[in-house]
Order: sequence, then structure tokens, then C-alpha cells
Amino acid sequence: MRIAVTATGRDPGSLMDARFGRAALFLVYDTETNAWDVLDNADNRDAAHGAGIVAAETVARSGATVLLTGQCGPKAMDALQRAGVRVVAGEEGTAEQAVQRFLAA
Repeated sequence: MRIAVTATGRDPGSLMDARFGRAALFLVYDTETNAWDVLDNADNRDAAHGAGIVAAETVARSGATVLLTGQCGPKAMDALQRAGVRVVAGEEGTAEQAVQRFLAA
């Protein structure tokens, strides 16, 4: 399974970014290899509108089936769900802590 997490930095110990569409980065954890990939969200961060939908496409293309984030707008949520990505909102702390909580649940 691949789990995407909104993040403020490139390291799993980085704090989560509370925003989805305008998150600085997405860290993607692969449960089979225990590896982390970094997806830069720079192109979406400064978009006038539609950042969430484009970010949803980025996450879906990464192969993630779960997204851990602070908040996700309705259009982005719809796009993620249509792509088969489960969204878990209301998360905080570091990216690594969020993944650990999700896997322990």
C-alpha cells in the first residue's frame, strides 16, 4: 500500500501541512518497501484556483490509495474519491507519526 501525507518538508519527521491542495510537498510511504518518496507540489501551491483538483491528480498518479491530511476541500475530496484514494482528514503531527497512527488503527 502507498500512503500519501501532506508535508512541510522532505523528511518523514517533517510536520504535516494542514492544507491539501496548497501543501508544500507530499510524502508517499510504501508499506511493502518501507521507503518514502517525495512529490513536490510547487506548481499547485500558487495556482489561482483548482489547486486541489490538480493535487488530487498528482496523488492518484503516485499510486497512493490513502491520503493523510489536515483538511481537504470538497472538489479535491471528490476527485480523490473518484480516483480510489481514501482520505483521512484532521491529521496533525509529523508525516511519520500520521502514518504510524493510520497503520495502527
